[in-house]
Amino acid sequence: MARFTAALSAALLACAPLVSGLTSTLEQVNDFGDNPTGVGMYYYLPTTVTDSPALIVAIHYCTGTGTAYFEGTPYAQLADQYGFVVVYPSSPNEGTCWDVSSFETLTHGAGGDSYGIVSMVDYAKAQWGVDSERIFVTGSSSGAMMTNVLAAAYPDVFAAGIVYSGVAAGCFMSATGGVDAWNSTCSTGESTATQEQWANVVFDMYPGYNGTYPRMQEYHGTIDDALLYPNFAEEVKQWAGVFGYDADAPAETLTDTPLANYTKFVYGDNLQGISAEGVGHTVPVQGEEDLKWFGII
Repeated sequence: MARFTAALSAALLACAPLVSGLTSTLEQVNDFGDNPTGVGMYYYLPTTVTDSPALIVAIHYCTGTGTAYFEGTPYAQLADQYGFVVVYPSSPNEGTCWDVSSFETLTHGAGGDSYGIVSMVDYAKAQWGVDSERIFVTGSSSGAMMTNVLAAAYPDVFAAGIVYSGVAAGCFMSATGGVDAWNSTCSTGESTATQEQWANVVFDMYPGYNGTYPRMQEYHGTIDDALLYPNFAEEVKQWAGVFGYDADAPAETLTDTPLANYTKFVYGDNLQGISAEGVGHTVPVQGEEDLKWFGII
């Protein structure tokens, strides 16, 4: 995925350090459970943690790391304020993109980077008494892709997800089963399907699963030059198909929400799509807006 690196320079520049004044420090865990690909685990545990705290899994972009996402996003500061735990996975792959293409990572319980991240969640539940009903996932760019993958392959783990500039779950699937494989057809927005077809991609990641799926919020910038804007429609179609909504008929359209020139399309209680006019790759993390979607505030 080397070609992705230059396109993500904006994401790196956007992640200015935000870590001053924290009540605690970022820590690393080397042995947290089954981890077939060697994903790194970092966590932030504020000095004051609520009883049965919520957990946010915050996943970095290509060229990033768990520590960089800790430094460049507001979740640790918000954890200090609201008493939840944050886990920052760190990619083991060259270029530090996430594997969102292999059979293993796209299949429940089969392995891959996604499996290692779920092991971190299990560790957090055992170590800090995390509320299993309040486990959330979010990420930017490659981390956004992984967020969609985790919501699809491990819907029994996560209550809600927020995707900042990603692609539909399974869109990067490799015909050869390649790990961390690039898919130009997907990145350029040319991988299109009906919402029923996209939903079936999700269902095939966890065959036989009959439970609920995480509530999903999808952000995308209209001038994204790394994961082109047509991917926004495909993500929305996918989750609309999962939840039984009509991707062509949002129940509500809110202009200038949550920011000026952003348009929020509300499809129902379980799905929102947010189009960021004039924003490239990636849409900046919204912080407290995220906590509202997660139900933490």
